[in-house]
Amino acid sequence: MEKVIVNDQIMNRSDASVDIEDRGYQFGDGVYEVIRVYGGQLFTGDEHLNRLYSSAEKINIAVPFQKGKLQSMLNKLIKENDIIDGSVYMQVTRGASPRNHVFPGEDVKPVLTAYTKVVARPEASLESGVEAIVADDIRWLRCDIKSLNLLPNLLAKQAAKEQGCYEAILHRSGTVTEGSASNAYIVSNGKVKTHPATNLILNGITRQVVMELCNDNNIPFSEEAFQLDELLEAEEIFVTSTTSEVMPIIRIDGKVVGDGKPGPLTRKLQSLFFEKIGVAHTK
Repeated sequence: MEKVIVNDQIMNRSDASVDIEDRGYQFGDGVYEVIRVYGGQLFTGDEHLNRLYSSAEKINIAVPFQKGKLQSMLNKLIKENDIIDGSVYMQVTRGASPRNHVFPGEDVKPVLTAYTKVVARPEASLESGVEAIVADDIRWLRCDIKSLNLLPNLLAKQAAKEQGCYEAILHRSGTVTEGSASNAYIVSNGKVKTHPATNLILNGITRQVVMELCNDNNIPFSEEAFQLDELLEAEEIFVTSTTSEVMPIIRIDGKVVGDGKPGPLTRKLQSLFFEKIGVAHTK
């Protein structure tokens, strides 16, 4: 029987419920995280939990548990559900109260929920690369908060799918920000570039890992904004996320990137990332 977390309880999924007036359901009034599980262990669990608490603080939600207790609960959930390679999804909402745009009083407590699922690594796509489209970034101006309000992201991702592509890379008036569900990078003149960690993007945990890998391995790396024309003329393009890892983009808006194969710096970062998570390099 699959187990889930509701507040401080681990219970059968069939016994779990959320109030119909939960503000996460009615307003998207909450924050979330997705943490990858490799070999039965949380990967960058501390970093994800730190971001969860930071996002919650930015919208004045107090996560109802200390980080240590929450991490212990998540580890127990992974073990009880026998997750070897998968993910944990968790969210914290402001709680359940009669519908009102104004925040409820202090008597309304935040609601935490979490569940696991088996997720296979996208090995074939990592090896061959994927295609992407370019789309306008119509999201709000606090993309640094990992909130439940994802409708613009969904619209962009669906547009990519309808064109047979993996991801939509977003831009604001020609300045590339990130993907609909990922951070975006180019390689130009042998240097990896990605948008700075401002309010216009989510500072991805995998993004932070990639920065560390570049710094530790003398790979030129720069947090600087770049334009659409630079994207379309880049030597290499890749995106990163918890589930996509280091994903090569080999075609964008129908235009071939480089020679149409994952480039050497992307391959190098893939290899370093695979070492970090303890798996063999793809073929």
